Amino acid sequence: MASTTATSTFESISNTVSDAAKYVSESVQETISGASKEANKEVAKGNTDASLSERASAGFNAAGDKIDELSHGAKADAHKESAKN
Repeated sequence: MASTTATSTFESISNTVSDAAKYVSESVQETISGASKEANKEVAKGNTDASLSERASAGFNAAGDKIDELSHGAKADAHKESAKN
């Protein structure tokens, strides 16, 4: 939390920069999870030469990637809001 717990201007700026860096990191991780999800979806659909077990595994992985994508998105939004304050 950038300004709600800061005791000095320097600490406030430091917290804001930290929150901004965390926002960027979570946004990148969200994008990576989304790309992985899409790749796994293509394998699961059978759009590759993957075996049936590989397709099933890709389907489960796509579901996990979607959860990760949503989680990173929520964290990024929280850090973005925190950096604004």
